[in-house]
Amino acid sequence: METTSPWMNEELQAFRDAVRRFVEGEIVPHQETWRKQQHVDRGLWRKAGELGLLGADIPEEYGGAGGSFAHMAVVFEELSYGGDTAFGIHVHAIVEHYLLNQGTEEQKRKYLPRLASGEMIAAIAMSEPGAGSDLKGIRTTARKTPEGYRLNGSKTFISNGYLADLILVVAKTDPAAGAKGVSLMLLETKDNPGFRVGRILEKVGQKGQDTCELFFDEAHVALDNVLGGEEGRGFAQLMTELPYERTILGVCGVAAIERALRLTLEHTRERKAFGQLLIEMQNTRFVLAEIKTEATIARVFIDRCIEDMLAGRMDTVQASMAKWWISDLQCKVVDQCVQLFGGYGYMLEYPIAQMYVDARVQRIYGGANEIMKEIIARSL
Repeated sequence: METTSPWMNEELQAFRDAVRRFVEGEIVPHQETWRKQQHVDRGLWRKAGELGLLGADIPEEYGGAGGSFAHMAVVFEELSYGGDTAFGIHVHAIVEHYLLNQGTEEQKRKYLPRLASGEMIAAIAMSEPGAGSDLKGIRTTARKTPEGYRLNGSKTFISNGYLADLILVVAKTDPAAGAKGVSLMLLETKDNPGFRVGRILEKVGQKGQDTCELFFDEAHVALDNVLGGEEGRGFAQLMTELPYERTILGVCGVAAIERALRLTLEHTRERKAFGQLLIEMQNTRFVLAEIKTEATIARVFIDRCIEDMLAGRMDTVQASMAKWWISDLQCKVVDQCVQLFGGYGYMLEYPIAQMYVDARVQRIYGGANEIMKEIIARSL
């Protein structure tokens, strides 16, 4: 149930049409293949780069398309409308923004054009087997030597981990300094013998997304590859950039809610029970009326968030609200839609069933929703 958002214009609509054609031609037909092989094809990244999708909101001087967050919102919405949860462009875009906003001029010029073109695929490595949302509890270390940093430790649940060429690794450069001893390290995976990718993890949903374990055993990071060129700024950099990530999750969640409603309306208008269409039954109509109302509220909220991102006034608290409330609503709505599909809703050949298993992790990654509530509570 797509609506015209106040931040949309003719140029963005033309861009949306191009993105939709890309999704329909290059993503939708291959989703089952990617689920089986547990990753997308590397060639997809190059094709997306050629269309300007990978750096849509990165300035042209760094190889991007020179657009705004509105352009990226269009990309994320169209991927969700197409049912995609395999193409890790979201994580890729997040790393680009760490570089754009926190990197040195040399780091930006070295990596952003290669990321925007799809030559390099990016990942961000925060979570560890013993530390998820609690980033102060990480144990991965980066030891400085005359030849460069030596990275030791492991990470888990890393999206794009299998294909990544550039990984932004959260590590402790000074383990005794607490949060002030955390740095973000730019690790290149090619020809790096101390770096190893573990197995692609078997997830409940989002099976086409290459989520991996990563291992560092004296892995090499160049001396000038500390993000921003200075040790100890990692925690502050993370706090600054997390609103971008959480707003993205909200954008994807609202689009998924709208898609679930559309699919369910189509089904209930065609499916009969007890001699009448499902849409004619009061229970069905009331459930759909509630979903339509909640979808509209979510759309108005996320449109406001997108406008705030464009105006540069989006803050951590509001982004946390968007991430928590929308992802919770997404899971609730999709579950209700599965119920209206009946037995068909439990069959993976039906998109609504795939949406059901893909949605659950939205409440966990990007910061668990309990953490979002804590962030919001601290602002009271």
